Amino acid sequence: AFLAGWFAHWLISRVTRVTRSDMDDLDKMAQELHHAEENRDHAVTYMQQREAELTNKLAQTEAELEAAMDGLREARREGEELRAYIERVNQAG
Repeated sequence: AFLAGWFAHWLISRVTRVTRSDMDDLDKMAQELHHAEENRDHAVTYMQQREAELTNKLAQTEAELEAAMDGLREARREGEELRAYIERVNQAG
């Protein structure tokens, strides 16, 4: 029984033993993960800022387009009024 217990203990300690190289590998992986998470956070922040800039630019462009369309609409209306006035003057004269 003693030998069986000793053998079981030895077997478990061999299987579960963590070596220095294993710890170094875990430390390296943890550092790489940390750097990857930082890079991801920077990328997300950049994309959020860029999205806000583009959304703002789109809103400005839409406002400019609306103003241009209103100006064109007004110019067409004035053109139609002038055309009608000219036709009336030509018919009266």
